[in-house]
Amino acid sequence: MEKKELLKDVVKHIDIKKIDTTDLINAMRDMSFSSRDTAVAADIFDKMINDKDCSIILTLAGSTSAAGCMQVYVDMVKNKMVDAIVATGASIIDMDFFEALGFKHYKGTPFIDDKFLRSNYVDRIYDTYIDEEELQNCDGTIKLIADSLEKRPYSSREFIHEIGKWLADGNAKKTDSLIQACYENNVPIFCPAFTDSSAGFGLVLHQVENPETHLTIDSVRDFRELTDIKIKAGTTGLFMVGGGVPKNFVQDTVVCAEILGHEVDMHKYAVQITVADSRDGACSSSTLKEACSWGKVDTTYEQMVFAEATTVVPAIMSYNYHKGDWKNRTPKNFTKLFQK
Repeated sequence: MEKKELLKDVVKHIDIKKIDTTDLINAMRDMSFSSRDTAVAADIFDKMINDKDCSIILTLAGSTSAAGCMQVYVDMVKNKMVDAIVATGASIIDMDFFEALGFKHYKGTPFIDDKFLRSNYVDRIYDTYIDEEELQNCDGTIKLIADSLEKRPYSSREFIHEIGKWLADGNAKKTDSLIQACYENNVPIFCPAFTDSSAGFGLVLHQVENPETHLTIDSVRDFRELTDIKIKAGTTGLFMVGGGVPKNFVQDTVVCAEILGHEVDMHKYAVQITVADSRDGACSSSTLKEACSWGKVDTTYEQMVFAEATTVVPAIMSYNYHKGDWKNRTPKNFTKLFQK
């Protein structure tokens, strides 16, 4: 088998605008187990949409963007269903920016010799393939963007904003990437562990070639800026895909605001989609009920959905898209908080 045979079946991103899951979610509401949890999650997100004071923060961990949910998140941004995003660097750079450059993710199989894949320079995410040569092109493009900017510390939000500007200036091969949609709709993206991604390779190369003066990523500034959003927002709702650093990072803003002397409410609404287990004391950064003990999340409107995210996120978001209440929602435009 040649490389071109491995990379021939493209992953197609689901379009929630074309698929109406209203009847499905309504039926799930009268079922049990994960079905009812999914319906409750859809209802809590609906409450976020209809609470005029609520700012909605989406967190992304894992590989759902590569696995077919990329367009879901873009449609959330374009249709005023999210006001800020906290994500892993891989979700934003290795997957979204990667496709903005015109590259694709491919359907594969986990039942294959990974040494064979390596010999063909093909990377595997479970049953999804990526061309390593194209990913290194992504690394190099990050370096070129960094080379073109003023050499100083940037928050990840600020640097990703510059990437969005670069894409919008005519460099995008795919023009509806999440980065570009967020840039055009004043939705900030934070990646608190930004260098754990394709961006990290590009920025290391940038610093090696510019040893005296170079661009750096200030993760403390990320924390301060996201806390500023929490202080400004007041009422907040979280929709969390996976857990890990993005989930904990956004929850910690409540505590950080308190330490800074501000009285802010815990996150009023919270939904987490995860397959992580709580029995080892973690659940990829605690259950939502546990987070209440830390003063981070209120438990009045919270729902854990223990399911693989690609199976339930499109259903929840399709339901809320076709319900249409987002049409009456005013976007928060949080990017403007940081514009001089």
